[in-house]
Amino acid sequence: MSDNQQYIRSHDVESRASFSQKLMWRIEALGWDLLYWAPFKAMSADRASNVGGWLFRKIGPMTSAHKTAKRNIKLAFPDWDEEKIEATAMAAWDCFGRTAGELPHLPEIDPYEKNGRVEVVGAERLDAVRESDKGAVFISGHFANWEVMASVICNRPVDCFVTYRALNNPHIDRKLNKVRHDYGIAVLTPKGLGTREVMNALRQNRAVALMNDQKFNEGIPVSFFGHEAMTAPGPTRLALKYDVPIIPLSTERTGPARFKVTVHPAIEHVDTGNATDDIKATVERITAFMEERVKATPDQWFWMHRRWPKDAWRDAGLM
Repeated sequence: MSDNQQYIRSHDVESRASFSQKLMWRIEALGWDLLYWAPFKAMSADRASNVGGWLFRKIGPMTSAHKTAKRNIKLAFPDWDEEKIEATAMAAWDCFGRTAGELPHLPEIDPYEKNGRVEVVGAERLDAVRESDKGAVFISGHFANWEVMASVICNRPVDCFVTYRALNNPHIDRKLNKVRHDYGIAVLTPKGLGTREVMNALRQNRAVALMNDQKFNEGIPVSFFGHEAMTAPGPTRLALKYDVPIIPLSTERTGPARFKVTVHPAIEHVDTGNATDDIKATVERITAFMEERVKATPDQWFWMHRRWPKDAWRDAGLM
């Protein structure tokens, strides 16, 4: 990594790990390189996407996550028949597999190459942030290949801290973040650990980017497809605290290793002077945005995580 690139990670997990755990990490990293990274890197981007999609269509339905996906889809779309639910779950696995196949090729994908693999809609909104005298809170969800969204922001370029979920295996985590740096992300900060860095960035009139569509146990309950789901209020709190816009982005897959990334108009803060109510109301607006994007491309959202509590499944007769 160059001097202007930062990789923020706590060393506590590694320092506390046993010898056997450290050995297992090394074995996993070797398997990662030999069985996944090198073969997919050797393919063209299109073929890697196609092979990844095919592979996960085979593997996905054999996992417990497939049942989770189908329950989630049924909860969100109760009028759909079993055939449509299964088809959507399979399409989601295909999309996720394509994302895995494309990952080694991301440094090759320039989102602003003319007639390239990425169509960017609303890029002028990124320019406005770059030219302003303050930062922004970019938010998005796990749509299509969400890694491309970060590349669109940072290669405009916008001075942006991008948060990510750190992997337990430090060797694979570093490899992935090297790739992210190679396609244009200068600063990566893991969720939780990087809170101070994110706040400092906004204080210095820089932008931050966070995902805001997954379950967050310490969050606040808001309606998502008509069912309460615990949702992170962090992005909203940051935007209100530093008085910066909340700018949502979405990614849509248009073909193998081809995408459309849209920078949407800012989501207006609710500002009545009651902080608790304003945060909840603004989180509801963000969640409504996420819901509309899922409805637009339900086959491209990551249904496999437990977005709703099990009580929601039980109440809907899904378990």
